[in-house]
Amino acid sequence: MIFQRKNWVVPKGQEPTEMDKKVLYWQNKGKLVPRRGLILTPGQIDGIRQAGVINTAILDLVGEKIHAGMSTAEIDKLVYDYTISHNATPACLGYEGFPKSCCTSINEEVCHGIPSDDIILEEGDIINVDCTTILNGYFADASRMFIIGKTTPEKENLVRVAKECLEVGMKAAKPYSFVGDIGNAIQTHAHKNGCTVVRDLCGHGVGLKFHDEPEVLHYGRKGTGMLLVPGMVFTIEPMVNLGDWHVFIDADNNWTVITEDELPSAQWEHTFVMTENGVEILTH
Repeated sequence: MIFQRKNWVVPKGQEPTEMDKKVLYWQNKGKLVPRRGLILTPGQIDGIRQAGVINTAILDLVGEKIHAGMSTAEIDKLVYDYTISHNATPACLGYEGFPKSCCTSINEEVCHGIPSDDIILEEGDIINVDCTTILNGYFADASRMFIIGKTTPEKENLVRVAKECLEVGMKAAKPYSFVGDIGNAIQTHAHKNGCTVVRDLCGHGVGLKFHDEPEVLHYGRKGTGMLLVPGMVFTIEPMVNLGDWHVFIDADNNWTVITEDELPSAQWEHTFVMTENGVEILTH
């Protein structure tokens, strides 16, 4: 994704606001700043929040129903039926040819697992269910990990660390800080716990469309990446591996991302809006 550095311009005839002054300060120092279109209005944010309510309820439903012996196609049907019954649309369905309404990624599958009648959940599996809901043109995106029955201590710890990585990334996201602050906090926590962070995929802007700026890397250095400005909406979605961070895409379907060493991976995701006081979670 290519950014232009001179994104922020004060409209002619207008006095710079306090926000303008803060953003221009960093832009003039050569930092990457958002374009104005990434600063959403309260009405737009409320639309995303309402989509988030449905998205959260979908994942709650999956959590109630998921069990050993269930196919991932059954999960997909739960997601589709609930979404449609609430006058919303599953964003994944048909997106760039993706054939299902959600992603179901099991064990060594990092993300973009395709639900199937042939994939049956087994005791000890860990699975990420990722869904995005469109309501009245607004997008909300989230994923959760589920442990099927009793799993190994290593997998259980991985799921915990991945969730903690999301939480530390959220705490690192401050108004007028940088995306790199999020990635640095996540990478530091993962490494401290003997895990690695996938580098080939990232969080992203969301809300008015499925994927937008900024790219939210889950590794890196503080003070790098795009400036985070109140009104921006984006996901944080660290993919944390038990082994090495390298991955590959399954050649059989050209979608599913798998750890190169085929050790387990875990991911949690929320959609956030940046406010003057830090981030607000729009999905749970």
